[in-house]
Amino acid sequence: MITKVKATAKYVRVSPYKVRQLTPLIVGQSVAEAQRILSFTDKKAAAAPLLKVLNSAIANAENNDGLDPDELIVHTAYADEGPTLKRYQPRALGRAYRIRKRTSHITVVVSPAEEN
Repeated sequence: MITKVKATAKYVRVSPYKVRQLTPLIVGQSVAEAQRILSFTDKKAAAAPLLKVLNSAIANAENNDGLDPDELIVHTAYADEGPTLKRYQPRALGRAYRIRKRTSHITVVVSPAEEN
């Protein structure tokens, strides 16, 4: 039986484009290596919530399914687009520019290494 454990964070106030730049870096890596990559990357705005979801997936695997965290790898990681907050910036001559504050739904799936 293949055991895949998932963790999701919804409505995270970071653009999905920024998170999607980091997801290919961690897919297929062991969870320790993925945590290391996210800790030392330059893209802290997207790495912090992604690391938080990864840690949550590891905790779910350990506490809910009794899996050993040292044997887990990142099976998949993706960021879907959430609702966009629309704001307006005043401009010259009575105009207004739209500001789109994007949100993400971040999902990380981990599984034991021998089952992939």
